[in-house]
Amino acid sequence: MKRLKKQFSLFSAIVDAFVEPPETIRYPFEPLNLPDVIRGALVLDTEKCSGCGLCVRNCPADALELDNKSRDEFRLIHYPARCAYCGQCEDSCRSGAIYHTNQLVKPITDPETCVVILHDKRG
Repeated sequence: MKRLKKQFSLFSAIVDAFVEPPETIRYPFEPLNLPDVIRGALVLDTEKCSGCGLCVRNCPADALELDNKSRDEFRLIHYPARCAYCGQCEDSCRSGAIYHTNQLVKPITDPETCVVILHDKRG
Protein backbone atom coordinates (compact mmCIF):
# COMPACT_ATOMS: atom_id res chain seq x y z
CA MET A 1 0.00 0.00 0.00
CA LYS A 2 2.86 2.39 0.85
CA ARG A 3 4.48 1.68 -2.49
CA LEU A 4 1.28 2.49 -4.36
CA LYS A 5 0.90 5.71 -2.37
CA LYS A 6 4.48 6.78 -3.28
CA GLN A 7 3.90 6.03 -6.94
CA PHE A 8 0.65 8.00 -6.95
CA SER A 9 2.32 11.04 -5.33
CA LEU A 10 5.11 10.85 -7.94
CA PHE A 11 2.54 10.61 -10.75
CA SER A 12 0.69 13.57 -9.27
CA ALA A 13 3.90 15.65 -9.22
CA ILE A 14 4.61 14.79 -12.86
CA VAL A 15 1.12 15.82 -13.95
CA ASP A 16 1.43 19.07 -11.97
CA ALA A 17 4.75 19.83 -13.69
CA PHE A 18 3.05 19.65 -17.09
CA VAL A 19 -0.09 21.56 -16.09
CA GLU A 20 1.31 24.36 -13.89
CA PRO A 21 3.28 27.29 -15.41
CA PRO A 22 7.07 27.17 -14.89
CA GLU A 23 8.44 28.65 -11.68
CA THR A 24 11.74 29.71 -13.23
CA ILE A 25 12.54 32.93 -15.05
CA ARG A 26 13.53 33.26 -18.69
CA TYR A 27 16.87 34.96 -18.01
CA PRO A 28 18.98 35.66 -20.16
CA PHE A 29 16.23 35.79 -22.80
CA GLU A 30 14.26 38.34 -20.77
CA PRO A 31 15.53 41.10 -18.46
CA LEU A 32 16.36 40.05 -14.92
CA ASN A 33 14.48 42.08 -12.31
CA LEU A 34 16.02 41.55 -8.90
CA PRO A 35 14.44 42.87 -5.70
CA ASP A 36 16.10 45.87 -4.04
CA VAL A 37 17.07 43.81 -0.99
CA ILE A 38 19.59 41.73 -2.97
CA ARG A 39 23.20 42.58 -2.01
CA GLY A 40 25.15 42.59 -5.25
CA ALA A 41 27.95 44.73 -6.63
CA LEU A 42 29.82 46.97 -4.21
CA VAL A 43 29.79 50.70 -5.05
CA LEU A 44 31.61 53.62 -3.45
CA ASP A 45 30.50 57.25 -3.47
CA THR A 46 33.91 58.90 -3.79
CA GLU A 47 32.61 62.29 -2.66
CA LYS A 48 31.56 60.88 0.72
CA CYS A 49 34.55 58.59 1.36
CA SER A 50 37.06 60.05 3.83
CA GLY A 51 39.38 57.04 3.96
CA CYS A 52 38.71 56.36 7.65
CA GLY A 53 39.08 52.59 7.16
CA LEU A 54 36.08 51.42 9.20
CA CYS A 55 34.81 49.36 6.27
CA VAL A 56 38.21 47.68 5.96
CA ARG A 57 38.49 46.99 9.68
CA ASN A 58 35.03 45.44 9.94
CA CYS A 59 35.12 43.30 6.78
CA PRO A 60 34.99 39.67 7.97
CA ALA A 61 36.19 38.31 4.61
CA ASP A 62 39.20 40.63 4.32
CA ALA A 63 37.86 41.76 0.94
CA LEU A 64 38.75 45.44 1.38
CA GLU A 65 42.18 47.00 1.66
CA LEU A 66 43.11 50.59 2.41
CA ASP A 67 46.44 51.78 1.06
CA ASN A 68 46.82 54.90 3.18
CA LYS A 69 49.79 57.20 2.42
CA SER A 70 48.47 60.26 4.22
CA ARG A 71 45.15 61.81 5.23
CA ASP A 72 44.66 63.15 1.70
CA GLU A 73 46.18 60.24 -0.25
CA PHE A 74 44.62 56.78 -0.12
CA ARG A 75 43.37 53.92 -2.27
CA LEU A 76 40.46 51.68 -1.36
CA ILE A 77 40.81 48.28 -3.02
CA HIS A 78 38.10 45.61 -3.28
CA TYR A 79 38.77 41.91 -3.87
CA PRO A 80 35.47 40.50 -5.21
CA ALA A 81 36.67 36.89 -5.02
CA ARG A 82 37.00 37.20 -1.23
CA CYS A 83 33.82 39.21 -0.64
CA ALA A 84 30.94 37.46 1.11
CA TYR A 85 28.52 40.31 0.21
CA CYS A 86 27.40 40.38 3.83
CA GLY A 87 26.90 44.15 4.02
CA GLN A 88 29.15 44.69 7.06
CA CYS A 89 31.15 47.38 5.23
CA GLU A 90 27.93 49.21 4.42
CA ASP A 91 26.75 49.02 8.03
CA SER A 92 30.04 50.28 9.47
CA CYS A 93 30.49 53.27 7.13
CA ARG A 94 29.57 56.43 9.05
CA SER A 95 29.22 58.60 5.96
CA GLY A 96 27.23 56.11 3.85
CA ALA A 97 29.90 56.12 1.15
CA ILE A 98 30.00 52.37 0.51
CA TYR A 99 26.92 50.33 -0.36
CA HIS A 100 25.69 47.32 -2.30
CA THR A 101 23.50 47.58 -5.38
CA ASN A 102 21.14 44.86 -6.54
CA GLN A 103 23.19 44.28 -9.70
CA LEU A 104 24.71 40.85 -10.19
CA VAL A 105 28.48 40.51 -9.94
CA LYS A 106 30.19 39.07 -13.01
CA PRO A 107 31.79 35.65 -12.58
CA ILE A 108 35.46 35.59 -11.68
CA THR A 109 37.78 33.34 -13.66
CA ASP A 110 41.06 34.16 -11.91
CA PRO A 111 40.59 35.20 -8.26
CA GLU A 112 44.23 36.24 -7.83
CA THR A 113 44.10 38.93 -10.52
CA CYS A 114 40.58 40.23 -9.89
CA VAL A 115 41.07 43.53 -8.07
CA VAL A 116 38.75 46.55 -8.17
CA ILE A 117 40.09 49.95 -7.14
CA LEU A 118 37.06 51.66 -5.64
CA HIS A 119 38.81 54.93 -4.86
CA ASP A 120 42.22 56.40 -5.70
CA LYS A 121 42.59 59.80 -4.04
CA ARG A 122 45.84 61.62 -4.52
CA GLY A 123 46.55 64.91 -2.73
